[in-house]
Amino acid sequence: MPHGYAFTAIIFDLDGVITRTAKIHAKAWKIVFDRFLEKKGQEKNCKYKKFSYENDYLSYVDGKPRCEGTLSFLESRNIRIPEGSPSDTADMETICGLSNRKNKVFLKVIQKEGVEVFESTITLIKDLRTSGIRVGVASSSKNCKSILKSAGIENYFETRVDGVVSEKFGLKGKPEGDIFVKAAENLGAVPGDSVIVEDAVSGVQAGKNGKFGLVIGVARGDNASELLENGADVVLKSFKGVTAQHIDEWFRQYKGKIKK
Repeated sequence: MPHGYAFTAIIFDLDGVITRTAKIHAKAWKIVFDRFLEKKGQEKNCKYKKFSYENDYLSYVDGKPRCEGTLSFLESRNIRIPEGSPSDTADMETICGLSNRKNKVFLKVIQKEGVEVFESTITLIKDLRTSGIRVGVASSSKNCKSILKSAGIENYFETRVDGVVSEKFGLKGKPEGDIFVKAAENLGAVPGDSVIVEDAVSGVQAGKNGKFGLVIGVARGDNASELLENGADVVLKSFKGVTAQHIDEWFRQYKGKIKK
């Protein structure tokens, strides 16, 4: 193990962990879903409650591949529309059409506002790399590469497993552990000797399902208890003051314990 550490590799989720894009995703989803719900309500002569960050984004959409998130949210409102196909245009009322509509809105916001990072996470990543730990990024987003480039941090990661890679290799989305397991494999590590960092319930579930040695949850919202209940070993608000040494101590404490 590098420098005497008990873990070999660490894999970070992107949105909400490395970059401040989770709120931008939520903003884009809200724009699309609120308009859709208003239209549906008029058709059915009823009124749907508007999409919210705490109740809807974190519960049904966060961390999932785009179409799965759309389906999950609509099912929560007992709304069924055709699945469609990935080539559906953004104006089509299908699962894929709504998902593509959301992506267009998201890219417009990114282009206008740019991408911000969580500096404490970047500081930790630099410390991990200096310590000889292999570092990767795994995300459901097909925009992962462009977001990393926009933030100027693409070279911080030895591997990137995102929505594009998942499609290529037929990897299952979160809460399955496929993307994290693939990232560990790319880093020459096994899950049991690796750490994952996630801010989504579906993400910590993926860490648990992938049998990772340590699952760190980052509670940017009011979801610390949910992260712990669904597989996180440690939950933090941020990585301010956290070093590779701290992660090694947590890893030694939790490795081998049966996940909740």
